[in-house]
Amino acid sequence: MNSFTPIENLGRNQLIDKIKQEERFKRDEVIYGIGDDAAVIRNSDFESSLISSETFVESVDFDLTIAPLHHLGYKLSMAAVSDIVAMNGLPVGITVNLALPNKVSVEMVEQFYKGVHYAGEVGQFELIGGDITATRGPLVISITAYGKADSEQITYRSGAKPDDAICVTGDLGGAIAGLRVLLREKEGFDQTEAETTQPELDKYEYVVKRQLLPNIRFDFLQLLDLQRILPSSMIDISQGLIHDLQQILTSSGVGAHIYQAAIPIATETRQVADEMETDVDRYALYGGEDFELLFTISKEDMEQLYNHFDDFSVIGKITEEKQLLIQGADGAEINIDFSAESN
Repeated sequence: MNSFTPIENLGRNQLIDKIKQEERFKRDEVIYGIGDDAAVIRNSDFESSLISSETFVESVDFDLTIAPLHHLGYKLSMAAVSDIVAMNGLPVGITVNLALPNKVSVEMVEQFYKGVHYAGEVGQFELIGGDITATRGPLVISITAYGKADSEQITYRSGAKPDDAICVTGDLGGAIAGLRVLLREKEGFDQTEAETTQPELDKYEYVVKRQLLPNIRFDFLQLLDLQRILPSSMIDISQGLIHDLQQILTSSGVGAHIYQAAIPIATETRQVADEMETDVDRYALYGGEDFELLFTISKEDMEQLYNHFDDFSVIGKITEEKQLLIQGADGAEINIDFSAESN
């Protein structure tokens, strides 16, 4: 009798582990396959290719009523290449596959690709192919990103060591704050009897941009290259700080102690949380889609980094004990269960 295990009972990461266990054949050129932000394939003794793929489903990963199509094309393209950046690599090209329902017009597709091409201009990567098909379901967009890196400079999730500093670029929680603002405006639009309405978003410009036009940290990679600094581990913050830090800790076989008061949160993000009477720390810890870089680094390299780059914050340190402790502003500590977060 065949068993039936709902995927929600297992969780995404454990499902991926089961898929990985079924592997039957391995090529010598594949340095690293499933388990990090991107796969690594050796091109030569000095250079490797990086490959990563993302799939986005309407009403699950995006909402066309709050995301203009040119913004969507930009955001999803940048989200895909962010995985390349998180490996300390530079994107080269992307392929875009679309499954289009009948409600999507030619003009809508053109708007989407305007955003894709603008992302390529900003990130210096090219649209190099893809496929278009029809679907009776929702709009589905799949993007594969290709990049390159010096083989000796690739940064994995698995290199964090005890006493390394835990750092993040930029600030966190802005993207989820922007999403909450857009969803509130959508709700107001749905309830109004007027035929048209113009959302008042001027005062929320910063957080809305964080949601619709994410800033991928190419500048940080350039700085690392110029200063010859190599983080011990790195990941992009797409699922939220706690979730993505847990990926580093699990891969590296270590724990962490982070300080809630040290987590960088923009004033605009705090204002949205206050206005909506929500906990801004939850925005930063669990919000996701900020696409900032979470990395670990030795104390020596951290001091050098401080001398040349000011858009990052030290939020904690790596520990030997395999637990994730969050210390609040009042000194109280919360122990986050890895198994709960890995699902």
